[in-house]
Amino acid sequence: MSTTIFLALGIVFGILVLFLLSKIGARFGVKVQKGLNKDYFFDRWFELLARVKSSEEGMVLAVIDADKLLDEALKKRNFRGKTMGERLVAAQRTISDNDAVWYAHKLRNRLVHEPNVRLRKSEAQNALAGFKKGLQDLGAL
Repeated sequence: MSTTIFLALGIVFGILVLFLLSKIGARFGVKVQKGLNKDYFFDRWFELLARVKSSEEGMVLAVIDADKLLDEALKKRNFRGKTMGERLVAAQRTISDNDAVWYAHKLRNRLVHEPNVRLRKSEAQNALAGFKKGLQDLGAL
């Protein structure tokens, strides 16, 4: 009988410890890493890279789609925020090169919101490299 009591107390203690760790982690912004469907993200990534080779418009669409893909990964990782910018701030400890990701995201915003913006190939390459690094840091690629 005493073994049963110790076993029950051990289980209750373990559940309590797990509960407390999850609350402490949430309070300090620690995210529990959940696996992303890498096949899905790889497929989407290679689809948008194929557009880069087609034309200048293809480069623009690739940057826009890469931004959407990164935002999707941020959401699936449960980074909070109403906008992608807010989610990027929440993920800043997870992303190793915040400057590159922010450069890419700001370039995407310019392409979408400013008329007559011309995208140079080097800008697109830098943006896509930033998005790729961010996706890798999130475990999507």
